[in-house]
Amino acid sequence: MDLRKLKTLIDLVSESNISELEITEAEGKVRIVKAGEAAPVQYVQAAMPAAAAPAVMAAAPAAQAAAPAAASAEAAPSGHVVKSPMVGTFYRSSSPGAAAFVEVGSQVKEGDTLCIIEAMKILNEIEADKSGTVKQILGENGQAVEYGQPLFIIE
Repeated sequence: MDLRKLKTLIDLVSESNISELEITEAEGKVRIVKAGEAAPVQYVQAAMPAAAAPAVMAAAPAAQAAAPAAASAEAAPSGHVVKSPMVGTFYRSSSPGAAAFVEVGSQVKEGDTLCIIEAMKILNEIEADKSGTVKQILGENGQAVEYGQPLFIIE
């Protein structure tokens, strides 16, 4: 399932009165449960081997997600903020010995790779959604990131 589509579904559930949403498509099944409910967000791929356990992404409770967002909004410098589209592990380069995709001061064009986020053993390239200069890198290499967490500031 497309990450933008998944983000849209999560936003719809969080802003509506429904407490649970489950969608099944050819490539997998997604179940989203609003914070405070019993089950976490789940994504299961249809092509998964029978011996593998279903992959589970835990959704951050709304109160926990709002507190870091409010704190970062106060301290955030001016510029376009590139946020994490998923929960996972942040990597600045394609491998441990390789050079980082971008550094502070790097010129980027829309579509350039900024970093990689590993989620469920899948490496997802995060691309710039705006052209400009990288003013600040907010993610730490090898550290966990949350959905919506600011990663880069581009001016």
